[in-house]
Amino acid sequence: MAAAAKHAFVIAGTSSGCGKTTVTLGLLRAFMQRNLRVQPFKIGPDYLDSGWHSAVSGIASRNLDAFMLPTSTLNGLFAKQMQHADVAVIEGVMGLYDGYGTDPNYCSSAAMAKQLGCPVILLVDGKAVSTSIAATVMGFQRFDPTLNIAGVILNRVNSDSHYQLLADAITRYCGLPVLGRLPVMADVELPSRHLGLVPAQEHSPQDERWQRLAQQIEETVNLDHLLALSRLNTLPQGVAPAIADAALADGLTLALAEDEAFNFYYPDNLEMLEHAGVKIQRFSPLHDAKIPDCQMIWLGGGYPEVHVAKLAANSRMRESLQAAHQQHIPLYAECGGLMYLGETLTDSEGETHAMCGVLPGHSQMGQRLTRFGYCEATAVQNTLLAKKGETLRGHEFHYSDFNGPLPAALDCCKWRDGVAVSRWQGGVQQQATFASYLHVHFAQRANLLTPWLTLARNHL
Repeated sequence: MAAAAKHAFVIAGTSSGCGKTTVTLGLLRAFMQRNLRVQPFKIGPDYLDSGWHSAVSGIASRNLDAFMLPTSTLNGLFAKQMQHADVAVIEGVMGLYDGYGTDPNYCSSAAMAKQLGCPVILLVDGKAVSTSIAATVMGFQRFDPTLNIAGVILNRVNSDSHYQLLADAITRYCGLPVLGRLPVMADVELPSRHLGLVPAQEHSPQDERWQRLAQQIEETVNLDHLLALSRLNTLPQGVAPAIADAALADGLTLALAEDEAFNFYYPDNLEMLEHAGVKIQRFSPLHDAKIPDCQMIWLGGGYPEVHVAKLAANSRMRESLQAAHQQHIPLYAECGGLMYLGETLTDSEGETHAMCGVLPGHSQMGQRLTRFGYCEATAVQNTLLAKKGETLRGHEFHYSDFNGPLPAALDCCKWRDGVAVSRWQGGVQQQATFASYLHVHFAQRANLLTPWLTLARNHL
């Protein structure tokens, strides 16, 4: 019996804000209504879009990040997820050719589509334009003739007559099939705040809303044509690494902070820990009185500043984390987790709240981004994830600053087109606690977790 066909495509936009996430969610639901097994992906490091993918589809969305992951590793992880999927819906990042610096072939949606061998479906805003839309599409076609832009979907087009005008222009001048349109649907717009979308964890999936969107897509987008254009004949070649040593990891328990305040985690990171034998025990810094019994702790990123008063009021949880730190249980914190571990956090209204006091230092919310983008961070001392001299590749995105007396654990550098455009120091390692603003994908290097697991082993 022949294997069922697999399909994969990248939903790419002309720019940020053109509706990629909403259209991705609608396509996921529409394919699910056809009883197809979907697998959502997000190009780049973003947690928020992928969180909505997961909430709406019920399937953990995976990040495809060419900066943090070697090509073979990324391909291997993609292929692994596709083993149990019929169709991959891959949401792009920013505009189609926007990547790291001005190189369109590095960390862009276009580069990822070529790496995976997937076609691009270009999402174009059709509001307040007619024949000129063909010039926009043609520009994206001609910018890289080697890229397979297989079709176009038009967003914010409310009438059939307007759609027909736009589709005729694109077909006539660009020779591309136009697969359909989406009208303005105010009731499916996603809520946002200072870091982007509000996390899906703070909202119910509201099935009826996504069902309406899926039904609209079924009516005005030719899904059969889309599937025909996106057949995946071969999976990309690669190897998903075993980055956690089972001899170290097996039998350990990781206490994972997960609630409305802390929820930025790459599913691949959690899955790799579990596959090596680590048991993950989730807890809530907002709602629980203490951390679970464990040998290692992880406080991920999120929005502690939004829930700061409630975090401050939960003194028993703060004391529990202080006790774990004093017992040298290895504790890893990213971004929001770093803010929570400090002595205080001053919110955007200027009010200061007590935090855990695990690390000496204070967080201050600002009105604009402090850091944004990819960076390389070289350890200047031994840490839980990198020994002295080793480099971590990661992503920072925060409005706050953390200041304290401890020496920085990381030398950080942001590059653009081969030139270092910014250098700074960050992160702290105190006793068995390592905290920084850096978000990291563990699969970037073999044995990255060895220092953390080794210290955790001592607490069994």
